[in-house]
Amino acid sequence: MARVHFTGNFRQLAGGDEEVSIDASTVRELLLKLGEHYPSLAPHLDEGVALAIDGVIHQDALFSRIEPHSDVHLMPKIAGG
Repeated sequence: MARVHFTGNFRQLAGGDEEVSIDASTVRELLLKLGEHYPSLAPHLDEGVALAIDGVIHQDALFSRIEPHSDVHLMPKIAGG
């Protein structure tokens, strides 16, 4: 299972959890399962988030693959300017 690490406000919305293991093969599946597990987090996941999967930052990558041993960091979406 992939390990998901929560940063910033996401940690508070996840009930104080720093990390959780989730069985998912795509970012979309991961976000759906996180929303089910943490209902307070779900609306923020729908708005869009950035993810670092094994050290590579992804935005708007719902169908990016997640390996069973992946390390995923969930963070607020990065705004451009």
